[in-house]
Amino acid sequence: MKIAILGLAQTGKKTLFTLLTGRSVPESRKVGEAIEGSAPINDSRVGALSDFYQPKKTTYAENQFVLCPDITDSNTSRLWMDPARRCDLLCLLIRSFDSPDTFHPSGSVDPERDRKMIETELLLADMQLVETRLKRLAKEMKNSPTPEQILEEGLLQRFNAALEEEKFLSTVSLDADEEKAIKSLDLVTRTPLLYAYNVSEDDIGKDFGPGVFTISCEIESEISGIDDEGERLEFMEAMGITEPSLHRINAALYDALGLMSFYTSGEDECRAWTIRKGSVAPVAGGKIHSDIERGFIRVEVMKFDDLMAAGSEQGVKQAGKMQLNGKDYVIEDGDICHFLFNV
Repeated sequence: MKIAILGLAQTGKKTLFTLLTGRSVPESRKVGEAIEGSAPINDSRVGALSDFYQPKKTTYAENQFVLCPDITDSNTSRLWMDPARRCDLLCLLIRSFDSPDTFHPSGSVDPERDRKMIETELLLADMQLVETRLKRLAKEMKNSPTPEQILEEGLLQRFNAALEEEKFLSTVSLDADEEKAIKSLDLVTRTPLLYAYNVSEDDIGKDFGPGVFTISCEIESEISGIDDEGERLEFMEAMGITEPSLHRINAALYDALGLMSFYTSGEDECRAWTIRKGSVAPVAGGKIHSDIERGFIRVEVMKFDDLMAAGSEQGVKQAGKMQLNGKDYVIEDGDICHFLFNV
């Protein structure tokens, strides 16, 4: 899954990208260039399973991040738009810190104003794309329009009406056929999003309303720069931080995408696998290998908490908590799975 880091200039996007991925943004970065990097999702259950099994290899789930060019007003080119459209989620970073050393493009810090501006830019970007596609479709339909073209035109007209009312296209309900008809358009306001406010030290922990994640990139930079664990924990305690925000934002992004983890564990490898919430067992197995989905027989499941409590797989079995499930079983977050299949 790819996550776009989007925002206005001077919001801390480069700092956040580096903190998440460990990749510095090169000074030679060209204007309008998108930079990509990956970040493991800090998952204490993976660490616990690794300690338990002592495997040869431990693999965490990862998020892929795309640092997009700055969002600017609609009078200039939208260089941010193409890389953002290719992502599965938008992380909108909004500045909520004041600093005499960091200018603001609008002259003052006002997160709600900036949030509205970004939302407007997203709406305008989709409006432009929908209008362009409608014009092209009208030419294509001059002779003998196909049912697919008629369906698409109707959808685009609905989208246009919603955009004119300043509604994100994620608010427009579609059935499976309609989703398929517009999938290639990569409409940005149909993409899930998470608002992240880059706050000052004084506003750490402040509630900015529902759906808003707060992080102080400056403080997180200081935390990541402390090598000694004791000193790091002492600093965090002084700041009133119980867990690095970088751990929490990765999990929040993961959740906003409607994703969860299940695990496979043994002497060779302990690994977290990413699936959508609500996935049935064969689909989950297919994440490991297509043969598992194709030849699925059943899945043996242990709950993470049950394994930790029992102290061994045998203990889980003796407690009657080892499950054998068929193809209709919906995988739950934290399931430890062993798939049986035959092809």
